Amino acid sequence: MVWIITNWYRTQSYYDSGEWRATWDGEGGGVLLNQCPHNLDIWQWIMGMPVKVQAHCQYGRHHQIAVEDDVTIWAEYENGATASFITSTGEYPGTNRLEISGTKGKVIIENGVMKWSALEKDEREICVEEPENTSHEPVVYREIVPEEKETAHLGILQNFTDAILEEKSLLAPGEEGIFGLSISNAAYLSDWTGQAVELPMTEEAEELFSRLLKERQEKEVEKKTLRDEKAFAMKTQAQKSQSEKQKGSYEDRWSVRW
Repeated sequence: MVWIITNWYRTQSYYDSGEWRATWDGEGGGVLLNQCPHNLDIWQWIMGMPVKVQAHCQYGRHHQIAVEDDVTIWAEYENGATASFITSTGEYPGTNRLEISGTKGKVIIENGVMKWSALEKDEREICVEEPENTSHEPVVYREIVPEEKETAHLGILQNFTDAILEEKSLLAPGEEGIFGLSISNAAYLSDWTGQAVELPMTEEAEELFSRLLKERQEKEVEKKTLRDEKAFAMKTQAQKSQSEKQKGSYEDRWSVRW
């Protein structure tokens, strides 16, 4: 699996619009915690949980922030399958492309279209049996477009309501939320230590993650205490002004945006 999800573009004014934004103390992280938890959740929902994660995070690469705004995650599964997850809030217009390859073909989802390339013969058989350097096995190609408009967040809320009123099954049970968070925690720890992190994280790894996160939070608090009051007042006024301008401008934020 390869998922390039870089259409989470954000400007500096977005980060300046709230003191809590893009801080270890206010959010606990950057793009992985604010923009991408949904994508990490979808990743594990489709593919299952990986057993090992290695990540590289860049902090404040595109913005004046302390947390990550550019991330690459590599993951490995118990059966040997691998996955790459690339995200950023600093690319415009950005990309949202999910590609899943298997021995019977591959699926690409992008711009609201699923492109399905199916092999009639398993690739593992082709690899062993084909006498030529490459293969000319036939590929069946289809493009699938949803017949109904996506419902995104509203659909999840409706499902939650139906579960309460009509006892319908939940699409996203609350207890499953820990899975996507486990991936992002492992990604942070991997970057901070420079080592791959196994999942599920051991108690020792969880304690190390909590300690390293707390260190970053405490450093932020110290800097905030030492901040010049005049500069803070000027920034607060600018945030208020920017907040007024942004009202009503996020109508498409909750769409799927493939």
